[in-house]
Amino acid sequence: MRVLIVDDSTIFRKVVRDTLSECPGVEVVAVASDGKSALDKIRHYQPDLVTLDVEMPVLNGIEVLRELQSLPSKPEVIMLSAMTDHGALATTQALRLGAFDFVLKPNQSKLEDSCAQLKKDLLPKVKVLQERLRKQLGATPAQEEDSVDFGSMTRPFEPGHTKVIGIGVSTGGPAALACVLPKLPASLPVPLLIVQHMPPKFTHSLAADLDRTSKIKVHEAESGQPILPGHAYIAPGGKQMKVTTENGQKEILITDDPSERSCKPSVDYLFRSMAHEYGREAMAIIMTGMGDDGTMGCRLLKRHGCMVVAQEEKSCVVFGMPRQVIAAGLADKVTPLNQMHEIIESAGVHGGSKCR
Repeated sequence: MRVLIVDDSTIFRKVVRDTLSECPGVEVVAVASDGKSALDKIRHYQPDLVTLDVEMPVLNGIEVLRELQSLPSKPEVIMLSAMTDHGALATTQALRLGAFDFVLKPNQSKLEDSCAQLKKDLLPKVKVLQERLRKQLGATPAQEEDSVDFGSMTRPFEPGHTKVIGIGVSTGGPAALACVLPKLPASLPVPLLIVQHMPPKFTHSLAADLDRTSKIKVHEAESGQPILPGHAYIAPGGKQMKVTTENGQKEILITDDPSERSCKPSVDYLFRSMAHEYGREAMAIIMTGMGDDGTMGCRLLKRHGCMVVAQEEKSCVVFGMPRQVIAAGLADKVTPLNQMHEIIESAGVHGGSKCR
């Protein structure tokens, strides 16, 4: 995999280069210190991947992404974002413009610790892209492929009396949610509880962006919020979200409980509470993302008789989380992203009269 590093900081260019040097099969072909130079080097070197700073002179990261849209063959892009309100807003915009994912820039005041975190965050994303490149080149040995027949794992979709829908999503999630939520009617008779793997500040920006473009109300969730039909609640980054009952009303509870499988917020954490509070009247949707967060939660929901839907491979940015759910035999339906809103609406139609 050929990589171009774009950052106006010499220190950060070195940090990213040193991090990538630990990933076999990765070659840093060039670096650039501003957006204009980056575009010139992208055209010249034709890298497979660009790590792209958000804030740069001449052209910033967002402007570079816009220019890349006109290229016949454009590289994958991983954004390097500062944990600020402005950085979160720009990153949300970058993901809408087609960036594969993002990682947080190291904190210069805690460089050693934050470089270790960068390695933990960046290298798995690079490896996913390496695997995708191998498949495109036909270089993946047949024995590495899972032999699960995904079509045979599905069962007829009969939503029953759905009162709440939980959605778990990670890499590729902001763009996926932007495809689904704006298509839902304001009269949607079920609430949506969403875990999108993101750090603090970024979920606030994502919720605000989705709220602007959707007919339903989209919130970054807060403790004590009543769970209402026609509303979507996104778990805040760096916290856990669960359902609780107070005075007969289902409410959001935000906690600082530990990460689960390195995830905070965690899909499994949310789904456990849904199983406890709603029983068979819950429904789970697992969409694009790396890892297996959500599989254990779906297993518990299935024991309560809940419906589980997984996004199909072709429309996933990363077919990790859905693949695990499907391979475990937990998915009642495997559906493309552009039909996911229909699944949500049909669940609401079947169970709408019982929503409170």
